[in-house]
Amino acid sequence: MRLPIGEVLTDAGAAERPSRVSLAGRFTTLAPLSAELHAESLWTAGLNDPANDSLWLYLGDGPFADFDSFRAAVARKAAAEDAVFFAILVCGRAVGYASLMRIDAANRVVEVGNILYTPLLQRTPAATEAMFLLMQYVFDGLGYRRYEWKCNSCNEPSRLAAARLGFVYEGMFRQHMIMKGRNRDTAWFSMLDSEWPARKAAFLEFLDAGNFSAEGRQISPLRRG
Repeated sequence: MRLPIGEVLTDAGAAERPSRVSLAGRFTTLAPLSAELHAESLWTAGLNDPANDSLWLYLGDGPFADFDSFRAAVARKAAAEDAVFFAILVCGRAVGYASLMRIDAANRVVEVGNILYTPLLQRTPAATEAMFLLMQYVFDGLGYRRYEWKCNSCNEPSRLAAARLGFVYEGMFRQHMIMKGRNRDTAWFSMLDSEWPARKAAFLEFLDAGNFSAEGRQISPLRRG
């Protein structure tokens, strides 16, 4: 009796590891995160306001009581060896950051995470384009097969963002982590290389100049490719 087994891959080689490169789009540029270049800009983009402390609710660190402690955290992220952090720039100013993490080049799997959008970045075309630039880098530039998005199951905005961006919900990892002394059940999402061409077309349609009014307002929403 022959047991089932996965399909043979015509290309089973490893992907390239992400590196500290710059990625440019119409609305934003992603650059290697730097405490010297970006910490002050991020801090004054709203992180210095206690009213925005909820931005840190589902992240592994923060909020920070002062700029020096925040700058030290940015420096640690910039120097991380197990993740590559990118500052998200709009008109040259850092207004957020994100990372490529849990890098498994041999199996061609990588995760996007540690995403922080300040109020200046939230709900803007640049926020969407930043995620597109990372996807394009991972799939087209580095040759990954699987791109993951994971979030606290309580984080409804993150779950909705994953679905909007074209990630597929895969399930719940119960009691997956202890985060800031609390239980975290983790919702898992993914995008595959076979799904990427349709997703990419949808992003390009959304980000096209013709999809924005003279005032910069979006005309049609991002459709799921």
